[in-house]
Amino acid sequence: MAPTTQPRENRLLALLPEEVYRAVAPRLEPCPIPRGFMIVHADAPIEYAYFPCSGIGSVINVSPEGNRVEAGLFGRDGFSPTAAAIDAGISISEVTVQVPGFAYRLPQAALLDLMRTQPVFAGLLHKCVHVLATQAGFTALSNAVHEINERLARWILMCHDRIDGDRLALTHEFIALMLAVRRPSVTTSLHVLEGKHFIRSLRGMVIVRDRAGLEEFASDAYGKAEEEYERLIGPLRKSRRDVRIESAGASFVSPKGRTAL
Repeated sequence: MAPTTQPRENRLLALLPEEVYRAVAPRLEPCPIPRGFMIVHADAPIEYAYFPCSGIGSVINVSPEGNRVEAGLFGRDGFSPTAAAIDAGISISEVTVQVPGFAYRLPQAALLDLMRTQPVFAGLLHKCVHVLATQAGFTALSNAVHEINERLARWILMCHDRIDGDRLALTHEFIALMLAVRRPSVTTSLHVLEGKHFIRSLRGMVIVRDRAGLEEFASDAYGKAEEEYERLIGPLRKSRRDVRIESAGASFVSPKGRTAL
């Protein structure tokens, strides 16, 4: 069955000029990315670069003793592992899928070949590498100076940026890993945000109820990396109008699925 997701549902691929996209598209391989899918293991060779059209992935740093913490988060706004774009050979971080979705991937050799022959494509990937590094820097800053409630608000906003709708399929265990805190601390913090009517917390699900209130509460924990993405690449979050248009279009998809552009 043909995939119903088009490559251009990834923000980076959508920004490519038509002639560049025509060079890239035939080399893309469709790939479901279920929860727990390992894009690359830490210290393992990089075989593919993944361009998600939906879902959320995490870049996780693992210490020699096995301690783990999230260093970056990405979805349809980018690609991973970013080390693929500099021909690093291996990824020092683990990259795994936390919210299931669908992606297109390029073999490492194809990615490097396209970057050599398509400078616009290469330039866009380099900008994305910079933005993810900026995000990681502000994650380190937030971990150092903000309380867990503000950090959780920031993290929920970052996930919300990368999905359609307001429902985030997130477990307490996963949130605890991403924030490097104990699970009881996550439960308490979720109750704080729920008490302020910013979210609703269910088993395995967080529903965003008041995004504007969540942004105000997060204060300077959220926004700087997102501004850098929009300055260099473009809008990070789909507007509600975009989502309505795509949802309306989906009703006309044939049983055989859309044909990728």
